[in-house]
Amino acid sequence: MVSKRWTAATLAALCLVLVACDPQRAARLEEGLSTEADVRREFGAPAAVFNAPDGGRIFEYPRQPEGQTNYFITLGADGKMSALRQVLKPSEFARVQPGLDKAEVRRLLGKPARTARYDLKPDEEQWVWRWLDAQQAKLFTVTFDRDGKVLSSAVSDDASELNRN
Repeated sequence: MVSKRWTAATLAALCLVLVACDPQRAARLEEGLSTEADVRREFGAPAAVFNAPDGGRIFEYPRQPEGQTNYFITLGADGKMSALRQVLKPSEFARVQPGLDKAEVRRLLGKPARTARYDLKPDEEQWVWRWLDAQQAKLFTVTFDRDGKVLSSAVSDDASELNRN
């Protein structure tokens, strides 16, 4: 059991170090000038790539489950970076509306920290993202129905962060 705790602690520390480096990596990229090669050099291989409406592509860089951010980096059709944004924030959460499907939510928020199904509600699935509201740790939870459509969403305090103090 000790080795598992040590491994989990080491993994958590590594994740925090990687996340702490994100602002430095982002500072080395410039909208309109940086290329896909520059983005990959700074952030590595994306977790997912989505097609953008203008013919470009959006690279997903999740920092979940230990981090509290998810980055989307947009490359225009010309191959140049046109945007780098952290998507775990209230303005993006407001776009999650009942009826959206799982793929649409993933394209809005990126990979969740965790997913869960509960025995008492077998027709529902929850996706949870960790994020920061100012300096307060929060969770954003989306509940999907059996067809994979959004039923509801909610913001709550991140109890795991509260228990660390």
